[in-house]
Amino acid sequence: MSTSRCLGVWNAARTLYLVAAACLLASSFVSAAENPFLPEGVSDRGWPFVRGAAFDAHSPEINLADQWPDDGPPVLWTRPLGQGYSAFVAVGERVFTQTQTLTGQYVVCLDADSGETIWEHRYDWPYEAAGVYPGPRATPTIVEGIVYFAGPSGLIGCLDAATGKERWSVNVIAKYDGQGVGFGYACSPTVIDSLVLLPVGGKDASLVALDAKSGREVWASGSDPASYTPAFPIESGGRKLVVGYLQNSLVVADRTDGTWLARLDLSHGYDEHSAWPIFQDPHLWISGPFRSGSQLLTLPLSLDAKATTELPELDTVWKSNTLSNDVTSSVLVDGFLYGFDIFDAQSKTHRPSRGIFRCVDFLTGTERWSVGTGRPRRENSERDTDGEPEIGQAGIIVADGKLIIFNELGELILARTNPQSYEELARATVLGGELVWTPPILHRGRVYLRNHSHAVCVYVGEPDLLQTGTRPVLSLRDVPQSQYRDLASTILAIEPEYAFDIPSDAWLRNWYLASLAFLIAAAVFAGLVSRGIALHRSDVTRRLTFRLTAFGLGLVGTTALSAWTREFYFTWPLCLFVVFDVTAGSLRWSRRTIGRQRLGTEWLNVALLLAVSLGYFLLCRRLSLVFEWVFLAGYPAALPFCRIAAGFRNRTGRLSATVEFLAVVTAFSAFYVTGVFVLTERY
Repeated sequence: MSTSRCLGVWNAARTLYLVAAACLLASSFVSAAENPFLPEGVSDRGWPFVRGAAFDAHSPEINLADQWPDDGPPVLWTRPLGQGYSAFVAVGERVFTQTQTLTGQYVVCLDADSGETIWEHRYDWPYEAAGVYPGPRATPTIVEGIVYFAGPSGLIGCLDAATGKERWSVNVIAKYDGQGVGFGYACSPTVIDSLVLLPVGGKDASLVALDAKSGREVWASGSDPASYTPAFPIESGGRKLVVGYLQNSLVVADRTDGTWLARLDLSHGYDEHSAWPIFQDPHLWISGPFRSGSQLLTLPLSLDAKATTELPELDTVWKSNTLSNDVTSSVLVDGFLYGFDIFDAQSKTHRPSRGIFRCVDFLTGTERWSVGTGRPRRENSERDTDGEPEIGQAGIIVADGKLIIFNELGELILARTNPQSYEELARATVLGGELVWTPPILHRGRVYLRNHSHAVCVYVGEPDLLQTGTRPVLSLRDVPQSQYRDLASTILAIEPEYAFDIPSDAWLRNWYLASLAFLIAAAVFAGLVSRGIALHRSDVTRRLTFRLTAFGLGLVGTTALSAWTREFYFTWPLCLFVVFDVTAGSLRWSRRTIGRQRLGTEWLNVALLLAVSLGYFLLCRRLSLVFEWVFLAGYPAALPFCRIAAGFRNRTGRLSATVEFLAVVTAFSAFYVTGVFVLTERY
């Protein structure tokens, strides 16, 4: 058989396979048969977007259980997944999400019934694998058998849902020089009317529409910086619109050509918005972090900016300091808003956020009820049934007259949609042990959840509708999880309110002076201790006591000084310096006189320095202290002075001890100043 004929047969077979796979997949997506969780006549659209089919976190599903067993709802499957804040989307027999491992970032397609991987598509290297916010932020979107995804670098991609094969991709941040997404691109692609709508924040490209089939630009408009809320499609007065909730403004544009029709300036300078707006024609509700509260707006009756040079503004119905949303969004049910009002300036990665869960009248802003103390919950624990229940910051689903709530502590909560009072029906810890910001989704009576390590599928339908075939039903005991405990509350008596702000000059000065005082106190204490020791051992004892005391003071100083002064102090860099000083002083540059014992001591000190540095880095990351790594850059600057101090350690006498101490102080100063210099240059 000729080569051309072989290729022709191969291409024909390949085409038939792809067509068959696509047809099979498409049929599973649109079929509503054998789905007892949908009302009669309602088609099974699945959960194709991050906020559901209608962009409002509502599901048409019915026949959900009013109570769960004492040991929690049935678990259909659980599996390791990897890092990321991406939620699931689901259509037919498949669910999709984005995740990250040490080998890269992936879009993964899983079997909805078993959790087994059907295919995965690698699209980039890991993003901030050891950072505060590791992994992808956006949730994929699935429309008509096509998966659209967004990576934190700004890469937008289109994949065949049946096979995972890429159809097109474009990096919109690189192409349009997008601004306003410094913490990583987090906007899930909004796909509607054959367009992929994206906030980008570039010059003449604040909002961008790409062709869904080719990825080519259809329109781009505006020059405002973007933020982290996806484009929000709405319809008003028979007109198709898109809302852009940007860094400093809210805009309404024509969906077909991108023309801006209305605008509201919100702020100046740095700001961010992640929570979804809520629309009920003609009212648009928005909320933001930094204790900015929320407000209800009205769209102008006439949205036509083509004949005027000035855009009409959105009228304010009410504005309130309550119901600030950050990384999770509120929902609207029968004229009432339900959501978490965050009290912190922004969400914390090292502890649950302070705040209260509220029910608010949509048209008036009047609070109907609230739940919680406003304090962060420190751990997963059995609730005092006689006390105030706590919900916490949580993603929400609305279905069957209920709220399905998944909070930061990994608890799944079932509550009634009741504007008169909070009515909790059930609660279970499903993914305990780490903080969770990923919202839940509901598909065919099952809730799909994930954190930075595992995914789990929980059945929440009526018990007699559960069908598992031959697969065993699991319980929450089979889900890998642990007790969450708030380490930050023990270590940080006071914490920086804005975790990503660099320390002020006053803070840096106070930290240095406190560390210097600890060095002096350690030297005085070591001198007093050494006086009671035999002469031939006094210098050794003095140095050992000095190092241990300085290390201990630096270790407890962050907690003790912060609690005492009610200001944030950070003295852990002193601990790094003490260990480095020991290591630098033990090094011998000439190998001629070094024995095995001396060489072993050197390597032991180097290993200790690496271990302490790594532990310091990971602990600071756990506590969201993002300026931690800069002090690790101070080692080279301190080395010459540490060597000078080491030169006087073989001598005796008060003068040698004084010069040695001054060299140590100089070495610490060089270490600290270098870290501050790197900090200011970096930020």
